[in-house]
This record gives sequence, C-alpha cells and structure tokens, in this order.
Amino acid sequence: MNEITAIIGGTGIYALSGMKLHSETVLTPYGEVTVERTDDLVFLHRHAPHHSVPPHKVNYRANIKALHMLGVKRICATFAVGSINAHFELAVPVILSDFIDYSSGREHSFFDTIDEGKGHVDVSVPFCPVLSQALEDEAKKLNLEIRRGGVYASTNGPRFETPAEIRAYRKFGADVVGMTLCPELPLALELGMSYAGLAFSINWGAGMTPSIELVHGGVDKIKDDMLRTMIAALQNTKNANCTPAPIH
Repeated sequence: MNEITAIIGGTGIYALSGMKLHSETVLTPYGEVTVERTDDLVFLHRHAPHHSVPPHKVNYRANIKALHMLGVKRICATFAVGSINAHFELAVPVILSDFIDYSSGREHSFFDTIDEGKGHVDVSVPFCPVLSQALEDEAKKLNLEIRRGGVYASTNGPRFETPAEIRAYRKFGADVVGMTLCPELPLALELGMSYAGLAFSINWGAGMTPSIELVHGGVDKIKDDMLRTMIAALQNTKNANCTPAPIH
C-alpha cells in the first residue's frame, strides 16, 4: 500500500501544476476541509481556495486533523515570510530548523483534556531531519539555490510587524518572520506526523527598508522548483525513516 504524504501550500503556492488531482472534502470534529489529491499525495491550501482566509482565522486544527484522517504521516509545508536577518536574501528558499511562537488567541492543541498528565509534545527537534535533508538533496539536483537552517518567528497577523518587534525577534535569534507556522507545526507533531518547512522570503522586515516592499517579479520558476523539490523529497523518504515527536 502506498504511503500517503501531504504538501501544505502557503501564500503564492496554490496548486500542483501538471498533476491530475481530484477534490475531496473531509469532515473533521473541527470543521470541513477540502483538499486536492492523487492516490498518494494530498495538497492542502491553508488559506482555503482563492486565499480567502487570513492567517489568524485559519482553522489549523481542522486542516491538520483532515490530513491525519486521510492517513498522512509526512508533511512538507511552504511559507511566505519576511527576512529579518540581513544574511537571508530575498527569494532564496529556507529549510526551517526551529521556531519562536509569538502567536496568541489560536486553538493551538488537540489536547483539550489529558489522560494522567500525558499531553505534552516534545519539540526539541521540531522539523523532521530526514525530510529536511531530503529537501536539501533534491534542491541541489534542481540547481535551486537554497539555505539550510533558519529560525521562524510566528506572529498573529494579518498586520505586518513593527520595526521594534522586528528588532526584538532578531535579538532573540529569529531569521524570518511569518504568520502561519504556529500552531500548524505543533498540531502536526501532536498527531504523530513528521513535518518539514520551506520558507520563501518575499520582503525585508519592517525597519530594514523604508516601507514593506513585496517581491513579485521573477519568482514563478523558484516556486515551481520548490514544489518539485517537496514532491521529490516526499517520494524519496519513508515513514519508517522519520521519528515522530514524543508525547509526555
């Protein structure tokens, strides 16, 4: 039986071109989720079709639960982010290695109740090393310039951050800032999934330039190569090689 994997598309990643997909709606305890899929690959756009849902309104629990109910064990996810480290160039994808969660007010756990105190996911290694290495290996095959390792500061949005906030995030070790990693990643880990993140910087953080200016031109090929990289990484790894995060 084929292993079922998933790609979660963020801003700018709205479809898997060149693949024959069918639509499927999954009814979860947290709401309905519609995905596009083949027999062994599921594509989920976290902001819903036509990017109609802002980051603070995404139903993260429904999205992740839907993937779990479909049998997904390995996820590669994309993120449009702002670079806040001057060494992290725009339009160069980053394989994420860690995160700092500054979000609030979101349903961030499946453990609304716990059994004898067990319900605490270990995020010592938040991103799957096997999937992350596979992303790097496949990117090299495509000659896709890519950076391995970056810390993601996860904020609420939908507003952009202030210059003072960007300075604070940078001081605490963040390299990029975005609005959707949390609680998506911790929720996936709670359900025993392996997860890798590929971020794409489309602007410099507030205060690093006079105003927020988004990159628009010349990025379509990079986005296509990112998708090809993720599909190949999922195809060339196995569930057995990935170690789910422990639950204590």
